[in-house]
Amino acid sequence: MDNDLLSIAAARRAADTAFKAYQDFLGTDPAQVDAIVEAMARAVEPECARLGQMAHEETGYGNPEHKRIKDLMNARETVNWLRDVTTLGMLWRDDATKIAAFGEPMGVVAALIPVTNPTSTIIFKVLSAVKAGNAIVCAPHPRGLRCGLETVKILAQAAEQAGAPKGLVQCLSEVTIEGTDALMKHRRTSIIMATGGPGMVKAAYSCGKPTLAVGAGNVPCYVHGSMKDDLDEVAEMIVASKSFDYGTACVSEQAVIADPEIARDMRAALKQAGCYFCTPQEADRLAKVIFLGKQRMNPERVGQAPEVLAELAGFSVPPGTKALISEETEIGWHRPLSAEKLNPVMAFYAAKNSSHGIELAHSIAKFEGWGHSAVVHSNDPQVVADFARVPTGRVLVNVPAIHGGAGYATDMEPSFMLGTGTWSGSITSDNVTALHLINIKRVAYANRNWRDIYEDYG
Repeated sequence: MDNDLLSIAAARRAADTAFKAYQDFLGTDPAQVDAIVEAMARAVEPECARLGQMAHEETGYGNPEHKRIKDLMNARETVNWLRDVTTLGMLWRDDATKIAAFGEPMGVVAALIPVTNPTSTIIFKVLSAVKAGNAIVCAPHPRGLRCGLETVKILAQAAEQAGAPKGLVQCLSEVTIEGTDALMKHRRTSIIMATGGPGMVKAAYSCGKPTLAVGAGNVPCYVHGSMKDDLDEVAEMIVASKSFDYGTACVSEQAVIADPEIARDMRAALKQAGCYFCTPQEADRLAKVIFLGKQRMNPERVGQAPEVLAELAGFSVPPGTKALISEETEIGWHRPLSAEKLNPVMAFYAAKNSSHGIELAHSIAKFEGWGHSAVVHSNDPQVVADFARVPTGRVLVNVPAIHGGAGYATDMEPSFMLGTGTWSGSITSDNVTALHLINIKRVAYANRNWRDIYEDYG
């Protein structure tokens, strides 16, 4: 039997057994559901370093220590947030309107897992799905199958030991495009959570099932002149975010835009923070290393260290370099480094004035990142208000993009799935959580005589 048939068969078995487990799980007391979620988080937490190392070794992407932090953030922050959230049973009641709302599970969640974050995304999606009373089947990228299976094994064993039915949490053991497609289209699948490349997201939306999916994140970062005394801190935030896990997070900064009066000092601060500014020739060679063509990132260059990328492009960088920067003046595929780059590489733009800086941010977001995230560093509330018109689902103020967007350095919902809204064809612009994985039933009593309609509109 070929791999496609094996994967299709595995998907069908998983969906059927997940549906059976979901039915057995229906009606479980919410306190018991919470106990199962807590048990999974406690079980995976001490394994985060091992899982991060496995993910790095299997995929060849990113930094294993940073992957440990990503795993740990989901094991801790996600469950801490979920602890105070009601997903099942009565959500709220309004005695004045005589309406009460009740949360009910959706069913079987098909969770597509990206190769860039193969373990942390599983932890996030499994905790969220089970908190909402659902079963979940994870479909990893083939390049992240081994670490995905191990992550799900830890979570599933902990869930079952805490009282969850067997099969509630699963991972496909054989993965191909055809098998993942079969899982998404299976009659027992209720909803799809799709995180990955544009091709995979398009396939998810095309399969005829309700789908939560995300788009590209070409995140602009505008530094206003009011930050002239804080540029070292701004640079440290930008570099900490963009270099984290070697740039595999789509929410990290992609382009820095500086007002003219601070552009020179901003460059110096970025250099001090560990950035290397490429020459125009080096930048052109770097673009050919990162991209195979228009809208085609080279998958072998994703999540690679800056010195590796530089060597492949034929130049060297000082020891300790954390990110590579290309000075740009234009935006579009004729300048590939103005697009999203899933590695520690950024573009740098010197704005003519504040209005031009905000205009550049709008153009960058619309090019390859419409609806995702944008960052502004400013001490001027009016500038923040003006910048906030950028067409993105989140505008992050004076924080590193990855720390703010994922809900660590801000009070946004902790999430490893950031919706991009209808700007990019997504159903939601929210940080996706367990609350997106329930159906809300409203029970409504009469609050006026139905016969009055004839008198009111007669």
